Amino acid sequence: MKQLLSGNEAVARGAYEAGVKMAVGYPGTPSTEILETMAERHRSVYSQWSPNEKVAFEVGIGASIGGARTLVTMKHVGLNVAADPLMTFAYTGVNGGFVFVSADDPEMHSSQNEQDNRIFARFANIPFLEPADSQESKDMLVAAYEISERFDTPVMLRMTTRISHTMGIVEVIEPLQPQERKFVKNPEKYVMIPSNAKVRHVVVAQRLIDLAKYSEQTPFNYIESNGSKVGIISGGVAYQYAKEVAPQFDYYKIGFGYPLPLEGIRQFVAAHDITLVVEELEPVYEDQIKAAGVKVEGKKYFGALGELSPSRVAKGLKEAGLIDKVVVPEITQEDLFPRPPVLCPGCPHRGAFMALKKLGVAVTGDIGCYTLGVLKPLNALDTCICMGASIGNAIGMEKVQGSATGTVAVIGDSTFFHSGITGLLDAVYNQSNVTVIILDNRATAMTGGQEHPGTGKTLMGEPVGRTDIQELVRALGVKNFEEVDAYDFDATLSCVKRQMATPGPSVILTSRPCVLMPKRIMDEPYQIDLELCNGCSACFRISCPAIAASTETNERGHAKAIIDETLCTGCTLCAQICPTEAILLKSQFAKA
Repeated sequence: MKQLLSGNEAVARGAYEAGVKMAVGYPGTPSTEILETMAERHRSVYSQWSPNEKVAFEVGIGASIGGARTLVTMKHVGLNVAADPLMTFAYTGVNGGFVFVSADDPEMHSSQNEQDNRIFARFANIPFLEPADSQESKDMLVAAYEISERFDTPVMLRMTTRISHTMGIVEVIEPLQPQERKFVKNPEKYVMIPSNAKVRHVVVAQRLIDLAKYSEQTPFNYIESNGSKVGIISGGVAYQYAKEVAPQFDYYKIGFGYPLPLEGIRQFVAAHDITLVVEELEPVYEDQIKAAGVKVEGKKYFGALGELSPSRVAKGLKEAGLIDKVVVPEITQEDLFPRPPVLCPGCPHRGAFMALKKLGVAVTGDIGCYTLGVLKPLNALDTCICMGASIGNAIGMEKVQGSATGTVAVIGDSTFFHSGITGLLDAVYNQSNVTVIILDNRATAMTGGQEHPGTGKTLMGEPVGRTDIQELVRALGVKNFEEVDAYDFDATLSCVKRQMATPGPSVILTSRPCVLMPKRIMDEPYQIDLELCNGCSACFRISCPAIAASTETNERGHAKAIIDETLCTGCTLCAQICPTEAILLKSQFAKA
């Protein structure tokens, strides 16, 4: 039977077909839909969100050692968080097959950096597979479990944004019944004290030799011969782009990416006049091939920054003298409809950022929707490094008095559970005079509203007790705690002032839910009385998409404002700051 599936949906289907018993991860674009699909369509597999990727990886390790085939999912930066257990699990090896997905984000569509996690596999001495479409996403995942159990190793499935989100036809089969495995006590294998780890390191080295032999034989590495004297070595989405531009060349398609099939590549290169490596981001394949003494080129024509595209590949092939002209159609950025990122109308984070901007303090930010607070005209953030970093950044800045006006850290509820708790513990332990604002909108909003320990529901929809942030904060030792309605601008402003003036660490919890999740919140909209509006632009400066310039102007030629009532949620913030009280509820406007 065939189904139309995205790459992420195909991975979920593959886990189901492979007989996976546990799927665990932390939401992060472009990987999020894998576990959402597991929970929605493949409910025989136990699936869960964990507070962060390290915990998810450790839960997965436990399931594997317990005997179950296990899937762990994350975006590329999530593997940085999970790197500690990965590096040692590569030594211990598995019991039930263990596969984790690293969904990389070339071009940084929704990420704070651009990293090529194929390097992580090599760093950890484990194999990785790199699919080029939805069918391969499913097939490779199923095969990855066989590889994991055969070679006693965790295996990485490396996805990228285009593979994760592009749909294709997938042949599906009935689930397998893998050999049942039970937990068996084996501390020499699973307890990595130095004496055991030294033994396991030798095992890892031999495993790489065995995997290199497998790489030469696996059907995921294969040659497509078209009688050309030009050879292309490629994998993942880069292979699709190269095939689209130059189907006439010969291809060595890489699907099993580490260790590389160097002997097969050597023969392929020797049989062609010129061979180029086409790969996205880092020269992972190219460097290994060159290090083996095989003459190839690649990055000098295609570059190492950002996403490849058929056009970029065509330009590289033309520069290499292999094609005469670039004929791939491409929409230029100038032709695209402008859609700048902005906080949603009615977003509860807006009130907090308005207050922080008015106070002129240094604001250390974190990963989530609220990162958009850095954009004009709010300009409310000064740093954003990684998940959970805002509190630590604020502590450091405060300790060296880096900001004369004081420092405030902002962090979302899901990010606080992810890795903000330890930062706050540090603030308590080291008596930092830092104020932390936890922007609690009761969802992992940036990735689509996934559940977390504070929402009261699991990934599979089971009701559970909500972790109370106030109780948690107080248990960490925070004495100064206030909850404030971020829609109340004056109250928020006063609260931040008060807590910043209080010695020791303090926490402010904002209490409004996301306006989009679980369903869109739309209260009575506001309108603007153009006779009262003086064109001062105060409402423009809160960066609400519902407010725009009207065709009427004041005596200086400055535009007066209008409100799109289909977007306005009635949050009241613009009405609170309007100096002429020209912004009224729609019902009040009608009466006036």
